[in-house]
Amino acid sequence: MADFGDTPVYGGNASYLEDLYHRFLSDPGAVPGQWRRFFAELDAGGGAAGVDHEAVRAALIAEAAAPKVFSAQPSTPAESKQVAVLQLINAYRFRGHQQADLDPLGLQEQIPVTELDPAFHGLTEADWDTVFSTGSFVGPPHASLREIVTMLRSAYCGELAAEYMHITDTAQKRWIQGHMEDPGARPVFSAKERRHILRRLIAAEGLEQYLHTKYVGQKRFSLEGGESLIPLMDELLQRAGAQHVREVVLGMAHRGRLNMLVNVLGKAPRALFQEFEGKLDAPGLGDVKYHQGFSSDIQSPGGAIHLALAFNPSHLEIIDPVVEGSVRARQDRRGDATGDQVLPVLIHGDAAFAGQGVVMETFNMSQARGYRTHGTVHIVINNQIGFTTSNPLDARSTLYCTEVARMVQAPILHVNGDRPEAVVRAARMALDFRMRFKRDVVIDLVCYRRHGHSEADEPAVTQPVMYRAIRGHDAVTRLYARRLEQDGVIGADDAKTWVREYRQQLEQGALVAPHIVPNVESKYARGWAPYVGTSWDEAVDTALAAAQINKLSQALLRIPEGFKLHPQVARIVKTRLAMAAGEHNIDWGFAETLAYASLLAKGYPVRLSGQDSGRGTFFHRHAVLHHQENGDVYIPLAHISPRQARFTVVDSLLSEEAVLGFEYGYATAGPEGLVIWEAQFGDFANGAQVVIDQFISSGEVKWGRLAGLVVLLPHGYDGQGPEHSSARLERYLQLCAGDNMQVCSPTTPAQMFHMLRRQALRKYRKPLIVMSPKSLLRHPLSVSSLADLSGGAFRTVIGEVDDIEPQAVRRVVLCTGKVYFDVLRERRERGLQDIAIIRIEQLNPFPAEALAAVLAPYEGADEWLWCQEEPQNQGAWNHLRHRLEPYTAGRPLHYAGRPAYAAPAEGFLVKHQQAQAALVNQALAPFEVPTATELHTHRRARRA
Repeated sequence: MADFGDTPVYGGNASYLEDLYHRFLSDPGAVPGQWRRFFAELDAGGGAAGVDHEAVRAALIAEAAAPKVFSAQPSTPAESKQVAVLQLINAYRFRGHQQADLDPLGLQEQIPVTELDPAFHGLTEADWDTVFSTGSFVGPPHASLREIVTMLRSAYCGELAAEYMHITDTAQKRWIQGHMEDPGARPVFSAKERRHILRRLIAAEGLEQYLHTKYVGQKRFSLEGGESLIPLMDELLQRAGAQHVREVVLGMAHRGRLNMLVNVLGKAPRALFQEFEGKLDAPGLGDVKYHQGFSSDIQSPGGAIHLALAFNPSHLEIIDPVVEGSVRARQDRRGDATGDQVLPVLIHGDAAFAGQGVVMETFNMSQARGYRTHGTVHIVINNQIGFTTSNPLDARSTLYCTEVARMVQAPILHVNGDRPEAVVRAARMALDFRMRFKRDVVIDLVCYRRHGHSEADEPAVTQPVMYRAIRGHDAVTRLYARRLEQDGVIGADDAKTWVREYRQQLEQGALVAPHIVPNVESKYARGWAPYVGTSWDEAVDTALAAAQINKLSQALLRIPEGFKLHPQVARIVKTRLAMAAGEHNIDWGFAETLAYASLLAKGYPVRLSGQDSGRGTFFHRHAVLHHQENGDVYIPLAHISPRQARFTVVDSLLSEEAVLGFEYGYATAGPEGLVIWEAQFGDFANGAQVVIDQFISSGEVKWGRLAGLVVLLPHGYDGQGPEHSSARLERYLQLCAGDNMQVCSPTTPAQMFHMLRRQALRKYRKPLIVMSPKSLLRHPLSVSSLADLSGGAFRTVIGEVDDIEPQAVRRVVLCTGKVYFDVLRERRERGLQDIAIIRIEQLNPFPAEALAAVLAPYEGADEWLWCQEEPQNQGAWNHLRHRLEPYTAGRPLHYAGRPAYAAPAEGFLVKHQQAQAALVNQALAPFEVPTATELHTHRRARRA
């Protein structure tokens, strides 16, 4: 291996070649001849000061595209040995972390890494005292091999190890190398700092022990074994404040959450104890104490910082994208385009970090333009065990639980949780890296879990070896206190005194978190008080004057000179000009963009994201226009007026769970404006069901969190198969209780226009689920006029539109969505004058008064029927049936639609057409005469 001849250039050894190149810059004669000539050509005579290092790296990687073998045999044995030393240094940078002292329990079996053995590189005992150049190693330029190995082991195999050579950015790698290799970069903690660390550890352990003895057997998901998290967070937050961060949004699951709430965010212990005792009477249904969020303000060297710990359900990592969305909203509000003022911090469990796909999705968003938050500090509480898994081999297929972070080239700092000063050093490095490079960074806090998954669990049943070691292992607080006592930093009784003082504070229920600042006011804070207690039927004027529509239309349809549109898009723009002039009916795409434009002009920001949302999945929106020659883009909605609000449209990555979670988080960070997530097809939301179940539908009753998020779900049976027909309307209706969220199915462009404006203009802030159209986007009957936009409002129920005498009606057909037009067209073709068709456009909250008013003229009808496209066990039938029966004047409510299916729809177009024709006919054809048994059953049901 020491032989440098016949060495191919390829991506895997590019880092080594970079080191060789830096050596060439300082001492060209020490580089083998052919490499010296190669580097000289790259340098082009500019010298070290004039070298573009990234260009050099690009040249090396370019060689990797077509590997080239250099016959660069070192001319002397000494030269060969020098090359071997550089290779050894590089090996430690790559793999030194695998030999680091990271496991507090000492149970991890270290796999020998042969590349870290000097002999692997051809270096022998005879070379130990030979002096070599250290190349780009941050330290002495020359040292003996013995000294070099000592320095390497100190840098990379200690209590803090860095995994970073997967990073391609040279500046980032050099920065980490400097912090790992330079002894001067390692902090020397003062006695005051060390005492502070110990007191933070005492607080972490003290709270857990107090709860353990006072509330025996109650779940608390103890932090014991990972107490170093508290001094880590304390250092991270104080250092962030010193660098002028003004807000920190935190997300974490259960373990250690109560400790974070009390010891970092400043929740009053008295309030926590009341939760344990069941004495709090919070509004709504509430949630368990280890799901609760909190916000506070703390003082830092750079001023006050606002902390917000997000509420978290049991689905561990789902909080990740929600936090990122909240952070992006706060950054947008502050105009923080570089992420200097608002910082996201995510705290993970090791098994969840490795096991849950939303972690990968969130990492994938980290540098995407529409979702970037300029770097997140990730902290993994690595208990070395997941839930009740008995072996890490069952929890993942990777060496570390943090491997997923490598996908975005995030540096990973592995640190021994029993070494609190190394933990604090890791916090400093992580924060400084994020603030400098605006990239994600991970701290892998290797610790253990003193109790089972919950305090009532007996972990030794499945992990006898680990828990035998844990029960014989002193807590980090005692280990660190002994060390400080030995170093003369504290006296023999200081630690005991601080333990006693902390417990007294807990018993008094007093605040125990340092740095808490009460009553901090910020112009960036968003108050939700005006939106609490509002009603869905609050009156709001959503009509827009014709003159204003004309003005907005001119701005929307003004295309920059020389901007070449695609011919199909040019035709759409031309048609919309005719719509704006009243020469053509308004279609869905134009009505929707007019709604956005009207809100933006009045100062309401609009954010729309989803897969292909700029153009629109069905080629209908065209909010982003593309120059057909140079690829430039133009966004008309961003050019409505000079003082308009922000418009953001994002073609999202191919994710539903993380993106919907992000948009929910964005919506919860402020009540203003309109935040919209659009599914490409409605069934795509299946992949984000956890967000819908645990946040959107229940966030208010569990945590008191309002959110006006709009979810657009294309829905309608057009013969596109089982999946792309249905948005699973029944699932959303099943989640409805009271007015926790709105579910609407608008059938005209004007309805869409007024519905979107209503969502932003009124104070009511509840999620809005929209069964949005597909084929209706161009349906000849689903159109509106300018007058429909300049007058009227969103109608929760739409009555009969044809000239049919109410007294002549024998049957009332109730329906929602696209099927209305199928039934309407068939009724017209048959010339039927005794059937009325009523559309329910808002399914929840149920518009009882509006429906009663529309149905009142038909009290004399003999037949009442619900018609839907969805199978009988799906759609709105089972949810609405009991709500509709009181309006049928005592007559039975019949069903017209597909029979019960295991899938949402037929898979073949012919079968779809047959089923659709059958249900439409069923809605209009005479009923079959009921049998005596059916009549008897109906009468018994009526009497009951």
